[in-house]
Amino acid sequence: MEQIKAQYKSHFTNKEFLMSLLFSFFIFGLALVANFYAGTYATKIASNSVTDIILSNIRAYDLDGVFVYGSFVFFIFGLFLCIIKPRQTPFIIKSVALFIVIRAIFITLTHIGPFPSQITINSDILSKLTFGADLFFSGHTGLPFLLALIFWEEKIIRYISLFFSLSFAVVVLLSHMHYTIDVLSAFFITYGIYHIASFIFHKDKAWDL
Repeated sequence: MEQIKAQYKSHFTNKEFLMSLLFSFFIFGLALVANFYAGTYATKIASNSVTDIILSNIRAYDLDGVFVYGSFVFFIFGLFLCIIKPRQTPFIIKSVALFIVIRAIFITLTHIGPFPSQITINSDILSKLTFGADLFFSGHTGLPFLLALIFWEEKIIRYISLFFSLSFAVVVLLSHMHYTIDVLSAFFITYGIYHIASFIFHKDKAWDL
């Protein structure tokens, strides 16, 4: 606790850190706007569904509750990390913003319709963040993996994040919310996003050291 207090005192009296933190919230907001328009566009012009090596051979399981409540638990976990590790917060938020923007670009380029047996998400909040045809690539698989990469040297956080990532991967496949390629590609694309973020936001990453 004393170490956390020392971090807050040190970083929140640093003007450069505060400006970086404010800028991270600004670009995160822009990323959410981009995500909204990209998701709306992709859903509006979505084409037909396609066959899938896994989804075509298993029935859809109603894991809507796991998906919804798991998302909230992961959000709380991410928020908790930002609170207890304030010096990493600008890099975390900027990396997530970059993730959202790159994913928004991908879903505007890919217009495959959702799998016919896709389970409906019964959540007013999540329904505003997911659009039905914003499929490639899986954000629920990628975001926890991004956190795992950011905190790779901290085993507990790494393993918890990987648990979320793999759990969401299984859930979205069993509930037919994503195609297999959406899930598998998320790991590779997210790995690239992490390294791009490390290059672009290297000053923010330096605060982690």
